[in-house]
Amino acid sequence: MHPIAAADPAIWKVLQDERIRQQDGLEMIASENYTSSAILAAQGSVLTNKYAEGYPGRRYYGGCEVVDEAEKLAIDRACALFGAENANVQPHSGASANMAVYFAALNPGDTIVAMNLAHGGHLTHGMHLNFSGKLYNVKHYGVRPDDGRIDYDQVESLCKEHKPKLVVAGASAYSRTIQFDQFADICKRHGALFMVDMAHIAGLVAGGQHPSPVPWADFVTSTTHKTLRGPRSGFIMCRKEWIQKINQAVFPGLQGGPLMHVVAAKAIGFLEASQPEFRAYAAQVVANARTIAHELLSHGYRLISGGTDNHLVLVDVNASGLSGRQAERALDAAGITVNRNGIPFDTRPPLDPSGVRIGTPALTTRGMTEVEMRQIAAWMHRVLKAPDDTAAQAAVRAEVRELCKSFPAPHEHA
Repeated sequence: MHPIAAADPAIWKVLQDERIRQQDGLEMIASENYTSSAILAAQGSVLTNKYAEGYPGRRYYGGCEVVDEAEKLAIDRACALFGAENANVQPHSGASANMAVYFAALNPGDTIVAMNLAHGGHLTHGMHLNFSGKLYNVKHYGVRPDDGRIDYDQVESLCKEHKPKLVVAGASAYSRTIQFDQFADICKRHGALFMVDMAHIAGLVAGGQHPSPVPWADFVTSTTHKTLRGPRSGFIMCRKEWIQKINQAVFPGLQGGPLMHVVAAKAIGFLEASQPEFRAYAAQVVANARTIAHELLSHGYRLISGGTDNHLVLVDVNASGLSGRQAERALDAAGITVNRNGIPFDTRPPLDPSGVRIGTPALTTRGMTEVEMRQIAAWMHRVLKAPDDTAAQAAVRAEVRELCKSFPAPHEHA
């Protein structure tokens, strides 16, 4: 008997139910992925027992000489993978990584220019209920209404008017290539520091499918999951003159002891992302997203920016007579998991917006390619054209389950 089953049958049932859900359905939330069995094992390893406040060679606890090696491996591998001068691998999440940069570079009340959440940005880029919106004076840029692309002229004008100390690039629902060189030029002209939150596209950067922000930015933050396919956590890369302040901002600034089992899992993830097969994976992620976009366009759906350059597609389902919540629920009933999402210039409320966000990282990890994407897009259209047809949802769900049998999730091999 598995030790969890013996110790806690209720939690064991939760784990088994979730394992089945992940195996039998199509996970198309753009920020989710499947880790390797090695990463899962590291997160359940004896390293979870060790407290290690501080940094390698400078801990506040004894007995850290072994876990020091894990953290040094993670740092070295992150720097090698992305060509960075320095890295901190202790942040527990992308949000805490962003917070650390703000604490290192800014004072409360300082001005930031960042992407509007409603146009595809992130909570930690100045949303008014988030710490970033409460502590800092944030001015937001967005996308152009005619083509759904970042309005770099607006970024320039905001910097000219408000003289920000920091400009933030990066998004959670933007499907086009971000021009980091343009941002860097604007920052240079206006004397601003430049930070890139590459959480969503980190795996595409590592896999050569998106330009790297590292040569252009003073700070680069990221999660280690999403397209990077590692554990759920975060990290920071920065220029060498900032590493001491970044380290101090993470610890003791906002965290205590690092999660050493997760740090070890990050090290494995960075190693996996450095392999040639990961480049092929990243390329397939983009190819799959473009196939989904092409097929949805052929079915008459409106896509924000008209398509995609990366791992996600943002669909205006309101233009097809649906709300985002209605579309999400109908697809979920059919075994296709997406998330409702606001679109630029949305007129609907945030909890029931006009769009859904669709991503391909997880399905690509399972080995699916363009052939499966075309089938999936057809299923999506079948469901969305009749969102209250429970018989159609049940039929599609059965077909989805059959498809999934041919593409086992990584944990099914563990």
